[in-house]
Amino acid sequence: MVYLMLADGFEEIEALTPLDILRRAQIEVKTIGVTGKTVTGAHSIPVVADILLDDIVLEDMSAVILPGGMPGTLNLEKSANVQSFIDYAVENNLIIGAICAAPSILGHKGILQGKTAVCYDGFETQLFGAKIGSTAVCRDGNIITAVGAGAALQFGLELTKAFSGDAQSNKIKESMKCTQ
Repeated sequence: MVYLMLADGFEEIEALTPLDILRRAQIEVKTIGVTGKTVTGAHSIPVVADILLDDIVLEDMSAVILPGGMPGTLNLEKSANVQSFIDYAVENNLIIGAICAAPSILGHKGILQGKTAVCYDGFETQLFGAKIGSTAVCRDGNIITAVGAGAALQFGLELTKAFSGDAQSNKIKESMKCTQ
């Protein structure tokens, strides 16, 4: 199960675009309400999460996705539960996706040490130990990072590729008439 974390102030495009793409690819994803069942995005769009933090079954986790946005990133980072889920993902070599400001959470935890990663402009200093990439989306092993809302589609396709391979990612890209 892919768990996509939603905290008040999340960037809507960075959460909902990858969610849509993954579900089109028939990858099982649940949105997690970190700050409640209804989570309000950075642009005042309320989203009803599939489940709450207490409903997560760690043994079912195949990935954790962290959308950025402010103060969404800060709200994710201050959650002890989110921190535990990230730790579990690291310990079990699961996919971790983070976009925009959210890679800073991974940087603060030391997870990006020696990895190539990207983030929203100005957060590079928070990616402790990372090599800063030059592409909009970057995959280094099981860590997938992206620069921001404009890369949400590519981020979703890269996540799809990580779970289902190039063929499925390309199929979704073609069906959506992606030009990039």
